[in-house]
Amino acid sequence: MPRSTRPVRDVLFVDGVRTPFGKAGPKGMYHETRADDLVINCIRELLRRNPSLPPERVDDVAIAATTQLGDQGLTIGRTAALLAGLPKSVPGYAIDRMCAGAMTAVTTTAGGIAFGAYDVVIAGGVEHMGRHPMGEGVDPNPRILAEKLVDPSALVMGSTAENLHDRFPHLTKERADVFAAASQAKYAKAVADGKVQPDLVPVATRSVEQGWGLATADEPPRPGTSVDDLAVLKTPFRPHGRVTAGNAAGLNDGATAALLVSDEAAAEFGLTGKMRLVSYSFAGVEPEVMGVGPVPATEKALAKAGLTIDDIGLFEINEAFAVQVLAFLDHFGIADDDPRVNPYGGAIAVGHPLASSGVRLMNQLAREFGEHPEVRYGVTTMCIGIGMGGTVVWENPHHADYSEEAAA
Repeated sequence: MPRSTRPVRDVLFVDGVRTPFGKAGPKGMYHETRADDLVINCIRELLRRNPSLPPERVDDVAIAATTQLGDQGLTIGRTAALLAGLPKSVPGYAIDRMCAGAMTAVTTTAGGIAFGAYDVVIAGGVEHMGRHPMGEGVDPNPRILAEKLVDPSALVMGSTAENLHDRFPHLTKERADVFAAASQAKYAKAVADGKVQPDLVPVATRSVEQGWGLATADEPPRPGTSVDDLAVLKTPFRPHGRVTAGNAAGLNDGATAALLVSDEAAAEFGLTGKMRLVSYSFAGVEPEVMGVGPVPATEKALAKAGLTIDDIGLFEINEAFAVQVLAFLDHFGIADDDPRVNPYGGAIAVGHPLASSGVRLMNQLAREFGEHPEVRYGVTTMCIGIGMGGTVVWENPHHADYSEEAAA
């Protein structure tokens, strides 16, 4: 049979939503709420917000979770799709790349759209770190340590951040604390300006003692945090260390979901793309300094797109640790306080429910594109446990040159 000559198709990010993020643990607002219910709410909200899309035309549902046990197990993409009300004809699957789970769900399904296997997909992630702590049920092969494939610190994310401080001693705790305080301030301003709320899906919460509640806002942020406040926090990963609860993302619960379509499907259903996927890449680094992963991933993604760092007008960098973001910025010659970086604040303020965070970055970048038609390209990037990084390059449809190319 002759080989197909069909061209690679454009992939559009149409919409993205997330639950408010909660604090993990008994005091968190989702402590007695199921993980799968969080992502089910996101899928339902995507369908509600895009009524011109027939549910039966969704070709696949990819949902990520780092700890695929209990209410985050049982092929959660399929079960969540069924429970969200999608027809039984719509398949689904689970995916895992630790912190980059939702990002990988997006890139994997986007590849299917570009190839022509899909027209419409839903991709996202969920992590209930209160019910399922990172590493629950894990049994690392003893050869990893016995054969010295990695240093033992590689299995403790906070220790890898301390290692990054060691490798780049000019990235001081003081710089990390200044960056962290700025993240809190930028997030607080974004909320005050109404820029965060449109992406949030209210979630009914359950508590045996307090009854039913409604989560409508993120729980982790600490508005008003100062550098002086951060300076006195304990360093749990090393005596006299530099990584604290204040300059790192916390342990959190939450879910995200995004709607991706081909350009043909967008036209068929009257959907408008908020971003076009240009390229993506994942890269491996030494697990002991996993926080540097976004550097080679971004270099690869830019090379595949034929772009340079100077072409990027907006950066959404997951703030797993402040030092990890600073390492990225230093590498590319970007100032710590560059206004292009995380304009709405980041995970240090809003939280990082592991596998869900990739779509949060995309949601924020999509809204920032709408505010900045002068910016043509942006990136979403994040470090990944066990020594990886992931980056996606996006194009802004509001940019004048985008319209010219589309018409050509």
